[in-house]
Amino acid sequence: MFKKILIANRGEIALRVIRTCKEMGIATVAVYSTADRDSLHVRFADEAVCIGPPASKDSYLKISSIIAAAEITNADAIHPGYGFLSENATFSKVCKENGIKFIGASPEMIDAMGDKSSAKQTMKNAGVPCIPGSEGILESLEDAHKVAKEIKYPIMLKATAGGGGKGMRVVQKAEDLDDAWEAVRREAGAAFGNDGIYMEKFVEEPRHIEIQIAGDQYGKACHLSERDCSIQRRHQKLVEETPSPFMTDELREKMGQAAIKAAEAVQYEGVGTVEFLVDKNRDFYFMEMNTRIQVEHTITEEVINYDLVKEQIKLAAGEPISGRNYYPKMHSIQCRINAEDPFKNFSPCPGKITAYHSPGGHGVRLDTHAYAGYVIPPNYDSMISKLITVAQTREEAITKMQRALDEYIIEGIKTTIPFHQKLMKDPQFRAGNFTTKFMESFEM
Repeated sequence: MFKKILIANRGEIALRVIRTCKEMGIATVAVYSTADRDSLHVRFADEAVCIGPPASKDSYLKISSIIAAAEITNADAIHPGYGFLSENATFSKVCKENGIKFIGASPEMIDAMGDKSSAKQTMKNAGVPCIPGSEGILESLEDAHKVAKEIKYPIMLKATAGGGGKGMRVVQKAEDLDDAWEAVRREAGAAFGNDGIYMEKFVEEPRHIEIQIAGDQYGKACHLSERDCSIQRRHQKLVEETPSPFMTDELREKMGQAAIKAAEAVQYEGVGTVEFLVDKNRDFYFMEMNTRIQVEHTITEEVINYDLVKEQIKLAAGEPISGRNYYPKMHSIQCRINAEDPFKNFSPCPGKITAYHSPGGHGVRLDTHAYAGYVIPPNYDSMISKLITVAQTREEAITKMQRALDEYIIEGIKTTIPFHQKLMKDPQFRAGNFTTKFMESFEM
């Protein structure tokens, strides 16, 4: 087992990893930018190293500074959290070259799954259902027209190096394809430095359902059931829950086995997710594999009563998985609380928290790095905290969430708490009748 782990991240996920390390008897190193000198992850780690100014490119994305911090503190492993360098093949490779264990996927794995067109082909070869579309990257606009005619409109153009909702465009009819093609190429080139595009059939009335997986260094994998992430805005998740109200026992079994096939096909090591789109007929299609811990791992932990970060560390240290597949017997919901104004199109609201009160009680969990007096910097993601409830039934979990949201006080800045309060009362949400398009008709 590792003696000291450096956490190459910030905020609530850095604090989350530190907690598990402490419980495992592992020393911790925090890294921080000058904007984060007063953050809780800096306070609670055993050691802390400043790695640069506020801009991510000069601190949390600067590989040389993070490796230097690991070397001067004698850390023998690095946990990347999520975001930043968590799915960066170069970072994984540099860690390996410097004799530091990267608690995540290998460089080869990240490359294989990071390029969405090659990932799709790998999944096809493994027998995992995939959305009909182009065979790899489209060579030209003429090829795009040809494939679109074969798979029939509506279609979606996607940047092969895309993510976070960028480089995607739905095209409803042939006459709109030319303009969409140019727009996606421009956006992909600007955002990712790669303007490669592939095409997929556009799935109507989709649910975004992901399967949590774990794989060891010996080629074995298991699944830990599903999470429904369909409540999202601009492809950014807002609320997640498990189990999905749309799921049946038969579909859960099929999707779980498909996720295991996907993991074992690439000899996946660590914890991660296989993400699927599920249409109105409950046909499911591979979307992507995330080779890291997810923001929403918390709800899976609550329904299976197991620490996924601990499992991640144990797998990285060479321990085998049990091989057991889990099925949820309780219900858990997570609301992402962001420093955004939901009444002004969710515009970011960095600033100082003047008053703060955390909700509590049975079945309520709060993962956060916020406190009264904390200044939320404008340089990073706007998420302040993750509020999680767990109960015997979905209805009880929603009611518990309503009560917890009413208790949650954050003053001095605008937050998304009012949005979540309204959502929990929405009849369609409460009935489980929603798709990834839900937010398009939801009004504050």
